[in-house]
Amino acid sequence: MDNKLSVSSEIGTLQRLLVHSPDSGLGKVVPSKAQDWLFEDIVHLETIRKNEYDYYTKILLYFLDPAIIQGKLAQIDSEESKRNFYKPESPEFFASDKVIELEWLLAQVLADKEVHAKLVASVSAIESCTYATQKKLQNYSPVELAKTFISGSSSNKELLFAPIPNFIFTRDIGITIKDHVLLNKPAKKARTREALLVKYIFFHHPLFSDYRNHIIELADSHHGFLLPKEDEERKITLEGGDIMVVSEDHLLVGVSERTTPEAAVRITNMVFEKGLMKKVSIVKIPKKRDYMHIDTIFTQVKRDVWVMLGNFSRKAVKHEDENPIERILEIKKEEKIKILQFHKTDPENPISFDSLEDLLIDISRKDLHCKGEIKIIFSGNNEFPFSAREQWTDSCNLLAIKEGVVLGYDRNDKTIEAFANAGFSIIHVKQLLQDLEAGITKIEEIKDTLILMPSAELSRARGGFHCMSMPLSRASITQ
Repeated sequence: MDNKLSVSSEIGTLQRLLVHSPDSGLGKVVPSKAQDWLFEDIVHLETIRKNEYDYYTKILLYFLDPAIIQGKLAQIDSEESKRNFYKPESPEFFASDKVIELEWLLAQVLADKEVHAKLVASVSAIESCTYATQKKLQNYSPVELAKTFISGSSSNKELLFAPIPNFIFTRDIGITIKDHVLLNKPAKKARTREALLVKYIFFHHPLFSDYRNHIIELADSHHGFLLPKEDEERKITLEGGDIMVVSEDHLLVGVSERTTPEAAVRITNMVFEKGLMKKVSIVKIPKKRDYMHIDTIFTQVKRDVWVMLGNFSRKAVKHEDENPIERILEIKKEEKIKILQFHKTDPENPISFDSLEDLLIDISRKDLHCKGEIKIIFSGNNEFPFSAREQWTDSCNLLAIKEGVVLGYDRNDKTIEAFANAGFSIIHVKQLLQDLEAGITKIEEIKDTLILMPSAELSRARGGFHCMSMPLSRASITQ
């Protein structure tokens, strides 16, 4: 298995990433616990699997590991397969070392008896399991234990502890910064077990054996445990949706509902000390559930193309039949964003940006050396009320498979229209897979394309494809 870690952009051709397919834990989210588990709604598990996420797996494999899937779609989709292609415990599992399933890695790590014992003890402690339950878990096979740790249920369907339904959002478990991995420090208790499992994967799986000294964890400050609850800003919490590697020398760090200013300070100092980055832009957004992380309000499409929420641009969102006075008043009501850019050579004198749009244009020009027009594609085509509606369903949370080729939800009609107006081809994943399978389309020929993914249930989980991916390797865009 190739173990290279290398991410120096948001748009270089994707070579390897971590994912997690929806597991049975998603089907256990109940209305009374949904918000505690960071969900806005309950989703239908079979629909989210068969009609939506499975397409994500297929298109990733077609781009990153085509030998596993090419010419086999009919067989994979047949009734006889019973979805075994997607199940890590099945002999028919796709087992790609490019599109890497976290549950598969966890089961391999648990094959080590020492790790098995330690993780059983650790999970039992944080989940307040009885001693009898702990003893039961000690007898589980690695495959069964991996499934139980993630879904909360044993093979006989007994619910031993809460599921971790957010595990599908692998972006938040950590972020690859060049050849280092920065592990998360979740803000919400619902994600504590995720962080523990991922820590064991990164420190014990052979895939990361050459990078053990390149794994970064943020420790609490020495007085952190003494801080009162209301002093949340001083605590250190971090999720990967607030970190973007936009060039070889430039890191973006979001301060949001999930990532604290103290964490942003610690990350900035750390990447400067390690020589990983020459500048860090800290983007402080309103602490609102609407936004959550910075990757819910903007992502990159090409060196000179970005998609973003118009609230944080120079332009006001267009309201039907408004007059100039109404628009100006609305601008004044908009929530503020604060952006400071720190340079390693002169951290005492940061540069500020008036709008997110200004920062993105600056990145394209100064870091990525774009000479022509920088295009900003707005959520909902920057029209009220579609801008907010479509941002809520992740119109700005796109994953670049390669420069200019991105995955997004098919329900965001006005954003799709904005992409078409910007010169992008639009194709639904179902049609694209058929064309690839028939040889009508070649992967290398696909350029400047928005690939539409089915989204009726996935979008209700409040995360797009940027959230559902943790890139481990991208080709350099400077080559």
